[in-house]
Amino acid sequence: MPPTADPQGPVLREEGDQLDLHAYWRVLLRRRWTVLAVFAAAVLLTLVVTLRQTRIYAGTATLIIELQAPKVLNNKDVQDVVETGTSSFWSSKEYFETQYRIITSRAVAQRVVEKLQLAQDQRFLGLDGMKDEAKLKDALQKVDPVETLQERLSVVPVKDSRVVHIIVEDRDPKWAATIANAVADAYIAESLSVRSTTTQSASDWLEQQLADLEAKLAQSADALFAFKQSHDIVSTTWEDRQTVVTQRIAAINDALTKTQVQRATLAARNELLAKTVEGLKEDPQADATVLSNQNMAIPELKVRYLDAKLECADVTSRYLENHPRVEACAAKMAAARQNLDREIQNTVGAARREYDETVEAERKLGQLLERAKAESFGLNQFEREYLSLKRTYDNNQRLYEMVLQRLKETGVTGMLQMSNVRVLDRAEPPEWPVRPRPVRNLALAVLLGLAGGVGFAFLLESLDTTITTREQIEERLRLPFLGIIPRIEKAADHSPELAVHSAPTSAAAECLRSIRTNLLFMSPEKPLRTILVTSSGPGEGKTTTAAALAATMANSGNRVLLVDADMRRPRVHKVFGVPTGSGLSSLILGDGSLDASIVRTDVPNLDVLPCGPVPPNPAELLHTANFATLVQEMSRRYDRVVIDSPPAGVVADAIVIATKVDGTLVVVKAGQTSRDVAARTVRSLADVKARLFGSVLNELDLQDRRYAQYYYYRSSYYREDEPGSSAKVA
Repeated sequence: MPPTADPQGPVLREEGDQLDLHAYWRVLLRRRWTVLAVFAAAVLLTLVVTLRQTRIYAGTATLIIELQAPKVLNNKDVQDVVETGTSSFWSSKEYFETQYRIITSRAVAQRVVEKLQLAQDQRFLGLDGMKDEAKLKDALQKVDPVETLQERLSVVPVKDSRVVHIIVEDRDPKWAATIANAVADAYIAESLSVRSTTTQSASDWLEQQLADLEAKLAQSADALFAFKQSHDIVSTTWEDRQTVVTQRIAAINDALTKTQVQRATLAARNELLAKTVEGLKEDPQADATVLSNQNMAIPELKVRYLDAKLECADVTSRYLENHPRVEACAAKMAAARQNLDREIQNTVGAARREYDETVEAERKLGQLLERAKAESFGLNQFEREYLSLKRTYDNNQRLYEMVLQRLKETGVTGMLQMSNVRVLDRAEPPEWPVRPRPVRNLALAVLLGLAGGVGFAFLLESLDTTITTREQIEERLRLPFLGIIPRIEKAADHSPELAVHSAPTSAAAECLRSIRTNLLFMSPEKPLRTILVTSSGPGEGKTTTAAALAATMANSGNRVLLVDADMRRPRVHKVFGVPTGSGLSSLILGDGSLDASIVRTDVPNLDVLPCGPVPPNPAELLHTANFATLVQEMSRRYDRVVIDSPPAGVVADAIVIATKVDGTLVVVKAGQTSRDVAARTVRSLADVKARLFGSVLNELDLQDRRYAQYYYYRSSYYREDEPGSSAKVA
């Protein structure tokens, strides 16, 4: 595979994608004056501008910006009105960026202008060179000293620190340091002023709010008092009264429950007592435990009654009915019975009365419970209003106390004049200017000049779309490169076309012999007899190449016929000085014979077939069968037939001839033939299936550095003082 090349420039790529540094070097050598001109212009312009620039000095003051001012007071108890930086990274970053903008702000610059009276300083304003009073006055009215200072002021923070440099530029080093220090002082004063102004504004606002809250607090207190007074809760709170009512309801409810239980118990006891009494009436000896539990005298009375009854029974069994002892005993028994019955009745009556008292107590407790519930419902009815009044009062009280406390804190912080900014280093007059820097400027000029010169050289090279190298032929035209033909200067004793015959040891002759050899090796098995020589456009040296190549082949011992097929602008007859009466056009039309038309030349073994009369339709003649037959006849008679044709990129004659010969040689003129035009020519020949031997690079100026790779052609292998080497080769 042939080596590839960038079609637009000299950056060549060989096998393995290696850069051809020689191609770069050749471009630089060829464009060296362009590079030197750009380099010299850059250095000279930089030098002139540098020397004409005014010396500028930079005064630098260094500050430390802390996140917080010194903690004179306890921050937990006293909060500052103006918040500075925080521990958060992004908040701190925004804080420092804000401070940098404040330093370069118009407010700080205005303080400096007023302090140093810069508005009247003509040197600072750049008006010291004006002599006209009227123009100077008008300029002083138009110029803005604050803006002028801002343009000369810059802030440079030190990375990963809280240190910042304030830089002011001026023509006077002392004045630059003075202004830088004044900016630092003005920034600190501005920060304190903002803090003081903000604190005072906060105090005024807090005082106004405190007065409003005091009036609201008094109003809410009066409304709450009036509500308590109207609902008889002045001595206690609403919550206490609700608690008392709740406790009362709970106590009454508990007592009522106990009374109800007691009533049920007593009712059950009374029923049991009634049954016991009925049983005793029927049987005095019946069980009276229930009565005994209520009255301890009943058992004794019962015993007395039974004893009397037993005694009467004994007496009755011994005495008659009306016996005094019987009557006495009956009376005693009746008395005992009466006492027992009376005690039982008393016990039953006491139990009944106790039950009635419990029932009454239950009724009374029920009434108390209803009244307590009614009172509780009444309290709930007014609870919403009370809570609203109480909440309003509490909120006003809390806000009042909070604003009062903040007002006291603001008053304390307003008396502090502590800044979180301090000067680390004050500016000193600089010894050396920051602008201009001759060494740096010249170094940059050298670098930019070289880079610009080299870049401009390669730009010019890339804008050159002509073919200048072998690689461009192989890459863009995809043709084998057969050789070069150096520029042949005209001489008095011979024409350039016959330089090979007149100067066989010249560089041109060596190049043509090399082309001849390359052509012969294109088809070693089948000899090439008919060769067409064409080009993309006129003036590219195809006739010179055809004549010189034919002469070279003739010098090698071959019988060669040079045919002038350019029936539009024939030149072969002029080169060899032969008549044009009869020629190729006549033979195609059947006029004359081939032997009569061929002319012998002074070059041994070289004959010429002129064009003959110029026809009006050359392409149509070349399409005829007579022309094809004529080409075959010439190839039988001669070892080599070299045909010179019109440019293939201009007319179709060469395309027609290319289909009737063994192969075509495309001539490219170095530095003139366009790559695109040559590519179109080759494509046109390929479209008709013409065989293309390759291309020749014609008229190379071997003195041009662009063709340094062909340097070895500049001197012939032979000594120039040998006989026959008198040709002048550029």
